[in-house]
Amino acid sequence: MPVEITRDLIADRLGSVTYDRFLFYLMGPYKSFNLNYVLDEAERSEIDIMDLPGPLRRLFQNKETIDDAQALLRRVQGALRTDPGVNAFLALDVDVDTDEVDAATQSIEFTRCSNATAFVLPFLGHNFGVGEEAGSVLEALAETHGERLVFVHEKDVTSAMIRAANARWDLRIETYETEDELIDTLRRFAGGIMHRERRGSLDRFE
Repeated sequence: MPVEITRDLIADRLGSVTYDRFLFYLMGPYKSFNLNYVLDEAERSEIDIMDLPGPLRRLFQNKETIDDAQALLRRVQGALRTDPGVNAFLALDVDVDTDEVDAATQSIEFTRCSNATAFVLPFLGHNFGVGEEAGSVLEALAETHGERLVFVHEKDVTSAMIRAANARWDLRIETYETEDELIDTLRRFAGGIMHRERRGSLDRFE
């Protein structure tokens, strides 16, 4: 029998935080694209690094190793679980086998069960899969959960999917330049949802 994804199931599989019942689902790419390939191509083509977008320009200049995009999500998750203490989680944390429930359906159900959901799109992430899953979530839940959803993309990210989603569903779109800005944006978003639930303009989940 397939696993039934519920708020209780999600909360039971996550660690304890101050606001255990405030579930904040974080979606985003788990892998960065191959930086070495980009740098090698730039060198072979004699591209002027000053013509590159800001994040790539800084990386080309510094030749630093990039953490996987998943590491960014983990740092953001940890920050949110500490302050304001909401139960931020990634799909991996709930550990539902995709053979039992496919990834798109999991994302829909995690969003349905969550007080807030954020789609985080960093410049260096492989965002195609995220776009597909986000599209599935929006098709299923934008009408009922739209006020609980936010797209937060790095300033240099452009996405036809985000533009189309915004035009169709008038979703909240935010940008960031630094990781601290990303975390602050998500903290404000979570705080706004919590305030609206307490005030009664959004339904409170059990």
